[in-house]
Amino acid sequence: MPAREIQVTFDCADPRSLSEFWCEVLGYVMPPPPPGFESWDAFRETLPEHLRNSASACEDPDGNGPRVFFQRVPEGKAAKNRVHLDVRAAPGLAGEDRMAALEAEGERLVALGATRVERHEPSPPMAAGHLVMRDPEDNEFCLD
Repeated sequence: MPAREIQVTFDCADPRSLSEFWCEVLGYVMPPPPPGFESWDAFRETLPEHLRNSASACEDPDGNGPRVFFQRVPEGKAAKNRVHLDVRAAPGLAGEDRMAALEAEGERLVALGATRVERHEPSPPMAAGHLVMRDPEDNEFCLD
């Protein structure tokens, strides 16, 4: 059986804002608006008010990574995520160089609305070190 594409889906309160945040984190872009519309805002204006911010997405501009989809749900986040994203911010780096790169990326993401939770120091040979973060809606992710 051939490999399947996947889409990562976030339940959230504000799909548009959260998709904009994750586009910045991942270097992704918003998909183009539906045919016949110059922008997503123009498309949204055609929808009933209750549907205008019900979903959003971001995509890898090179088409390699998974699409990330955001859907509005009425309930808030209740517990720790059972699945989370590891954002590979320092591949190939080790020790203090790695942690410095993770810290720099963590600062950039905090400026975008993320929250830093904790730092895990490198402990060779099993762990290279990482930062635990939360997105603007409290979903955990790691800078790895």
